[in-house]
Amino acid sequence: MSDSAEAVTSTAKGAGAFSAFEWMVALRYLRARRADGFVSVIAGFSFLGIMLGVATLIVVTSVMNGFHRELMDKIMGINGHAFLQAVETPFTDWDDVAGKTEKVPGVKLAIPMVEGAAGISTQFGQSGVLVRGVREKDIMRLPGVTGNVKDGSFKGFDAGESVAIGQRLAENLGVAVGDKVSLLIAKGAQTPFGVAPRIKAYKVAAIFSIGMSEFDNVFVYMPLAEAQAFFNKDNEATVVEAFVDDPEQMDAFRANLEKAVTRPIIVTDWRQRNKTFFDTLQVEKNILFIILTLIVIVAAFNIISGLTMLVKDKTQDIAILRTIGATRGAVLRVFLIIGASIGVLGTIAGFVLGLLLAKNLDSIRVLLNRTLDANLFPAEFYFLSRLPAIVDSREVTMIVFMTLVIAILASIYPAWKAASLDPIEALRHE
Repeated sequence: MSDSAEAVTSTAKGAGAFSAFEWMVALRYLRARRADGFVSVIAGFSFLGIMLGVATLIVVTSVMNGFHRELMDKIMGINGHAFLQAVETPFTDWDDVAGKTEKVPGVKLAIPMVEGAAGISTQFGQSGVLVRGVREKDIMRLPGVTGNVKDGSFKGFDAGESVAIGQRLAENLGVAVGDKVSLLIAKGAQTPFGVAPRIKAYKVAAIFSIGMSEFDNVFVYMPLAEAQAFFNKDNEATVVEAFVDDPEQMDAFRANLEKAVTRPIIVTDWRQRNKTFFDTLQVEKNILFIILTLIVIVAAFNIISGLTMLVKDKTQDIAILRTIGATRGAVLRVFLIIGASIGVLGTIAGFVLGLLLAKNLDSIRVLLNRTLDANLFPAEFYFLSRLPAIVDSREVTMIVFMTLVIAILASIYPAWKAASLDPIEALRHE
């Protein structure tokens, strides 16, 4: 036996688990050579499949998280977390109820409102809107509205007969600050001939853009006293909206509220009003996660097929390794290293690509819109004016861990088949 053969034999016999010898053999098999180029092509496709699967999962989960957070912020930035409505008696004590509600622990503010549906029109168009009557001091504390004023101001809002409208509504009606709009309701003044419709013109004092097209096209704000007169609510409010510090702790808030407010009221919260919406969003996220996981599973099948073909191609090499002293465990670990290497490299590449895409998703959307001269994310369909993405480290960790487990599991069967080869039978047919 030559010196080199003896060295290989002693290395094979004395090497421990996952030793340098096993890594050397595994890396040699991973190299693309002319004889086994087809196997390397399959390994390349496995790598690409895992990379794209991981990247897609990270991007999709980040977008769904972004949708959830943005919609929650937009909805809760203009709507309250809890809604108090009077029963049995008219809601004329709304100021007292709002004051008691604000004293409940965890409440940031409580705003009395008069809400009602109306029609709005100009010479350029008309639409249906939801009119909200609020006091100037209250609307100034609503960051979702006053923090997004595009034109005009809420200063002196209580003094004049004016309204504030959303930017999309202003565009549809063709109006700007200072122009007038007409509001119409079916139930106006009582006359000898019945109830007559009420129509009144108001000056546009401010235009806001919340960033959620559904709200920017529907909400109209007017002074509380004017709304009470317009909707025939004599010193009444229709609802008191409460904004809390922690929207997830609504049960504790409601228990404290019942102790603070003794008059008969009905309390609903954001979970009841938006339950179907957010539940649907979560179901869509789960379904997309399952569907996109199939990309990783398909890539794992490519690992199985690639390793199986590699085992068949390297049958003689495996038999020689066994003959010179390599154990079944060593052969098993060699092919586990090959499959795991494809999985680990593909996962790392997908992780980096997914994070890069998720962090720059809206910039990519803008670039594609300019390049293709198209609108890939129309606000009127998706409610939001931008494409949000929030990377959740826990979800990314779960995706990476899941992919690595799938890749390692996919490598077990071909590696076991390689370790089970009988060297005598393998060499007899050569």
